[in-house]
Amino acid sequence: MTALHMRIERRQTQTVTPRLQHAVRLLQLSSMDFAQEVQQALDGNPFLEEEADEAPQAADGGDVAAPPWEAQAWTVSAGGGSTGSADSDVSLIDLLPQSVSLRQHLHTQLNVMPLSERDRALAAMIVESLDDDGYLRQALEDLCALAELDPPTGIGEMRVALCRVQALDPLGVGARDLAECLQLQTVTIEDAHQRALARRILAQPLQRLAMREFHKLATLVDASPAEVEAVCERIRQFDPRPGGHFDAARTPYVTPDVIVRRGRGQNWITTLNPEVVPRVRLNRLYADLFQRHRDTGQTDLAAHLREARWTLRNVEQRFATILDVSNAIVRHQRHFFEYGPMAMKPLALRDIAQEVGLHESTVCRVTNNKYMATPSGVFELKYFFSRALPTQSGGQASTTAIRGVIRELIDEESPAQPLSDVQLAALLKRQGFHVARRTVTKYRQQLKLPAVEQRRQRAAAPAMAGARC
Repeated sequence: MTALHMRIERRQTQTVTPRLQHAVRLLQLSSMDFAQEVQQALDGNPFLEEEADEAPQAADGGDVAAPPWEAQAWTVSAGGGSTGSADSDVSLIDLLPQSVSLRQHLHTQLNVMPLSERDRALAAMIVESLDDDGYLRQALEDLCALAELDPPTGIGEMRVALCRVQALDPLGVGARDLAECLQLQTVTIEDAHQRALARRILAQPLQRLAMREFHKLATLVDASPAEVEAVCERIRQFDPRPGGHFDAARTPYVTPDVIVRRGRGQNWITTLNPEVVPRVRLNRLYADLFQRHRDTGQTDLAAHLREARWTLRNVEQRFATILDVSNAIVRHQRHFFEYGPMAMKPLALRDIAQEVGLHESTVCRVTNNKYMATPSGVFELKYFFSRALPTQSGGQASTTAIRGVIRELIDEESPAQPLSDVQLAALLKRQGFHVARRTVTKYRQQLKLPAVEQRRQRAAAPAMAGARC
């Protein structure tokens, strides 16, 4: 028979409160996302207000030194309000160009064409069947079966509707493959002889055009290699994705969170970017009124006041932490700011965490979506962290430095004899870096540098054109 026993134990457990979870989430947000969070807090909390743009004045008329997280005025405008004068009714949103989708652009052109309702419906059906690149991937026979018209749609009608769509702007829409897309754009070639030659070239396998096999193409289309090369260069100017310019996402612009500049002597100064620091403060008038009448049982206002104070502490802690981590990075990577990427040192999150007294996971969150403006460009904070690779001398080198050496070797190579990945690995070994060939290939691809064959073809193309001239 099993006996039941009861005993008391003391254990320490770590509990993450909802507020702490929210603070951790805010810490890893980008500056734009954090600005939206602050704007939501300003809109929903009566105890928060934006600070005035004027700098506070000291008793002697001088400026009062503000904390680093209150360096400059910054207006959060997530809602797209008016930024002009008070008398202006025009919003900045009204002045922005409206994005138009590819299908809207094509339907607008069809609506002004003198077509019957049946012809317009068939053309509109093809427009709705295009993909984002402007290609028609469905067979015309399948579209005939889907068209619920009386009398039933024939394949001839559908071909006519496709021709109408292919005549619309931009040229190339409605194509069923890349060759047809390029064929549709040959109408832009003014010279009739070159236009006919371009169509004959595009009737051949496109692989020959991609590989610049001008002599083989010249034999197939009955033209000289010089003529074929000139027409091929014209074809390369065509747009293979005519619908790609529509519905395109806006270019994401990066706003740096910190700015690094050279100070006096050899010192580097790290400051917060005032454009990303919210100017938010506690509304003292409302807070004082609530303190005088707090016995009236306004529990909702008490919660708002606690939330407002917590928001201010969170803003202060966020930017103080970003600044501390950035200062530590600059101290560790001083040689990078002096000499460039090839002087980058190996650096781990653990090294920065130990220096600033934070947990490694906190440093990881701080470096997410945060950017640093330097004299060499704008870099994500994560860019300054890289693992260590052993060198022949017994030291260590960062992967960023090795990528910098690879870029320099390729930039200085002979155009007539470009370096292969095997040769690059051998040159790195001579400099004391033990890097395998496949690792060199990976680093070269990360640098978006073409392979040796592509670099050789690019170097040979101008030389061949000069020799023919």
